[in-house]
Parts: sequence; structure tokens; C-alpha cells
Amino acid sequence: MKNIDIENFRKVMKSGKLIEGEMLLVLNELSQQALKITMEINNKYHTPEEIVELFSKLTAQKIDPSFRLFPPFHTDCGKNIKVGKNVFINACCKFQDQGGITIGDGVLIGHDVTLATLNHDERPEHRQNIIPKPIKIGNNVWVGSNATILQGITIGDGAIIGANAVVTHDVPENTIVAGVPAKVIRKVQL
Repeated sequence: MKNIDIENFRKVMKSGKLIEGEMLLVLNELSQQALKITMEINNKYHTPEEIVELFSKLTAQKIDPSFRLFPPFHTDCGKNIKVGKNVFINACCKFQDQGGITIGDGVLIGHDVTLATLNHDERPEHRQNIIPKPIKIGNNVWVGSNATILQGITIGDGAIIGANAVVTHDVPENTIVAGVPAKVIRKVQL
């Protein structure tokens, strides 16, 4: 499993099909790699430039120098996160990114936000199998502290996700949502 083809992995996960068998072993290997890198990020001070370098290693992609992250940060894969320019991720966030997480430019993610891209097969005898669906966060989105965004959700440009919200449906652009489950509060004042 040492030579994992990241592009093939991303393609399989993008398919949205049930993940079982050999691919579960690949996910386990990627999780172990992510644990090593996030332990490095979380357990000693790093300059902003070092954080960008470590996050690039974690995601296997070049991250823009404008990226900022306040550790600790947790992910169980890392290789299916795409981050735009001028993104800020605050402390204690948890990204379950196997299904794919895309974060646009100018996004602010508050403390302790959870992004969850996986679900499990509901049949008890197959519950170890997973079903991936991506999360897409548009440009200039603000995600409030302790919010949870579930799999398959798209957040439109300029939207605001209220603190503690649980987002179970797509959010239109320039819309504020809050609550459990999150509901539209109003449009953003432009």
C-alpha cells in the first residue's frame, strides 16, 4: 500500500459509490499518513510558512501562501482537501475529507467546525462500508464556531453559517443559515 495513486483515489471517492474491500485498506493507509502529519502540525509551534508547507504535504497539493491555520487541526485523510486563497481555519476543526472538501477563496472557518463527507451503509452486516459525497464551500463564506456541515452539501458564495448550526441542505449564495437543522434566517446585507 506504500505507493498509493492519489489521483485514482480521488476519482474513486468522487464517484459517490459504496466504498468497500481493498479501497478501505487504502483509506486506512491514508489515515495513518494524515495522523503523522497532523501530529506534527498540532504538537509544536510552526511559523505560518511552515504550516503552509505541512498542509501542502497533508493534502498532496500546493497550498497558497495566504493560507492560515490555527492548530490543532484534525483530519482522517487529508488527500481530498482543496483550499483556495486567503483561507483561514481556526483551532480545533475536524475534516473528514475522504469524500472531498473544496474550500473557495476568502473563506473563514471558525473554531471547532466539523466537515463530514462520509456516511455508512445502513445495513448492519455492511455497516463498515462507506458512502462518500463531497462538501463544496464557495468563495467568501463564513462558517461559525462549532458548526457541522454534512456530506453532499454545497455552500454558495458569500453565505454565513451560524455558530452551532448543523447544515443538512445546500445553502444558497449570500444567505445566512442557523439552527439544528440549519434553516434560512435571511439574505446577507450587501
